[in-house]
Amino acid sequence: MAPAKKRSTSKAKEQPRAQRAGSVAVVGRPNVGKSTLMNALVGADIAIVSPKPETTRDSVRGIVTKDGTQFVYVDTPGISKVRTRLGAHMQATARDTIDAAAVILFVTEALRGPGELKADQAILDVLPKGTPVLCVLNKVDQVKPRSDMLPILISTAKLYDFAAIIPVAARRSDGTERIATEVQALLPEQDAEFPEDEVTDRPLRFFVAEFIREQILRQTHDEVPHGVAVTVESYDEGKKAHRIVLTIHVDRESHKPIIIGKGGEKLKYIATQARAKFEELSGQHVHLDVHVRVTPNWYEKPGLLHEFGYSNHE
Repeated sequence: MAPAKKRSTSKAKEQPRAQRAGSVAVVGRPNVGKSTLMNALVGADIAIVSPKPETTRDSVRGIVTKDGTQFVYVDTPGISKVRTRLGAHMQATARDTIDAAAVILFVTEALRGPGELKADQAILDVLPKGTPVLCVLNKVDQVKPRSDMLPILISTAKLYDFAAIIPVAARRSDGTERIATEVQALLPEQDAEFPEDEVTDRPLRFFVAEFIREQILRQTHDEVPHGVAVTVESYDEGKKAHRIVLTIHVDRESHKPIIIGKGGEKLKYIATQARAKFEELSGQHVHLDVHVRVTPNWYEKPGLLHEFGYSNHE
């Protein structure tokens, strides 16, 4: 991936005169591949990905401007039951994104059990009437034999009056061109909101914290990630390299040594992996200084949620 020149850094640029433009909400249950699909559609790794649920905590916009159309894809937290104040923020974020969307991409998996089908139906039942919904049937490469796809498509069509059902394998970017074609036809005719060379409206400091959290999700035990937040303490843009100080907040004292690892090796690995991904996105050399702090029950405290960048929707 080439270094991202497309960032929200030049407000003075003239806005492109796209024939069609609008917000496209990417919604669905946790862990169905929404973030992977988002990255495939945008052509850049701006949404963090892990095999754990609740990876996405906030809306992330990925912007693509081509063929006279500006697609503003918005990744959302998986829609599920609320268990904490952080969870309430995540669900409110998903609802706000859905309500503002011109088109909804409802993402689900090709292989689903009765429980997953029931959860899909519950989400579809609360989508706003009048907004076109495209069903993205992900992970179709796992369906074998291929003849099993027909009954899956038939059962999916019964769930909702979809504008279209699109089978995809998001990890391989298979089917994304058809998604863009279907979305383009549904977006309203209006001017674009963002400059044509912009790929996201999020600042770089957002991504460096997210990339650290992504590595924690990938490298630690199941009980650790949901009690973790990452904050940027300072961000200095030096001439040769950006110097960034970050704090990893953990919920419990026992989680701190898990993240640090023996002799600090795991923390070093987490920072190294995140730095490489951030340098690829930003095109800048980076020095990361990462610390771990115990901040008990931060996900239930409105003041800390606000401080950590999670807006209060209450």
